[in-house]
Amino acid sequence: MSEFWLKVEKTLKYHGNRALRAARAGWWNVTRTPAQRPVIIVGCSRAGTTLVYKTFSESQALGSLNRETHDFWVDMHPLSNKHWDTHGLDAADASTADRDYVSRYFYSWTGQSRFVDKNNQNGLCVPYLHALFPDAHFVFIKRSPGDNLNSLIEGWGKPGEFATWSQQLPERVAVENGRYTKWCFFLADGWRDYVNAPVEEVCAFQYNAINQAILDAKAAIPAGQWSEVLYEDLVRDPVGGFKRLFDEAGLPFDEAMRTHCANVLDTPYNAFSEIRLDKWKDGRNRERVERVLPKVAGVAQAMGYTL
Repeated sequence: MSEFWLKVEKTLKYHGNRALRAARAGWWNVTRTPAQRPVIIVGCSRAGTTLVYKTFSESQALGSLNRETHDFWVDMHPLSNKHWDTHGLDAADASTADRDYVSRYFYSWTGQSRFVDKNNQNGLCVPYLHALFPDAHFVFIKRSPGDNLNSLIEGWGKPGEFATWSQQLPERVAVENGRYTKWCFFLADGWRDYVNAPVEEVCAFQYNAINQAILDAKAAIPAGQWSEVLYEDLVRDPVGGFKRLFDEAGLPFDEAMRTHCANVLDTPYNAFSEIRLDKWKDGRNRERVERVLPKVAGVAQAMGYTL
């Protein structure tokens, strides 16, 4: 097909999708049906949440945007509303207007009333998300501190990927003696104490902050609406691990999904290198990670890890 006709096809597809979204949004305005039992993926950045999100997105029973939704949520609740203190949202921040806006948005884009969502900040917003959708199912991805800290450190070297949201940050960031000038991943209460800290201390702070927030929020979620899994278990047995998560979320796990999960580690999502456990032990950040492991020991143990 010539370049001209490829452009024509692309243009028609673009406008067709816009028209379809507009039609769905119009239908939602008539029915005003709230989203039903959305699946919310939570966990620390670089913990394997993208792997889980993309796998859930393969389910025909769920609508998915197949992309991070950070901008969508922050546009609803700008960081300036919280004085740039945190990405976290509480139950008091939830409203009927928010619920309707989210339901309409996901339905117009996916055509389904049940959706899956994931972004770096969801773990700080569990009380808010539960208040919006009391029937939501949460999936908590846990990763061993050594590998998670190592991956966070690597991520801080990629501000074009993980700091695009922080351009308007009012504070000067000079992590690692000014090596890192853009704040990556997310803001949690107390982040300003680390704007001049070594990068491994920043990452230990982030690991503690978001995992502790999730552990605290878990107490208010009905047991049947909560799943959690060790990232390491998914690497060792992706079929068995995902089948359990799908079963707990009330989703079908057919042969096509089984095949997908059997091969899901072959093409890692957003990975800096091959998927392998305990990579930090023979990596360039080993000494940095070892220095801060004691700082995350309490949270790690609460998540089921022994240091």
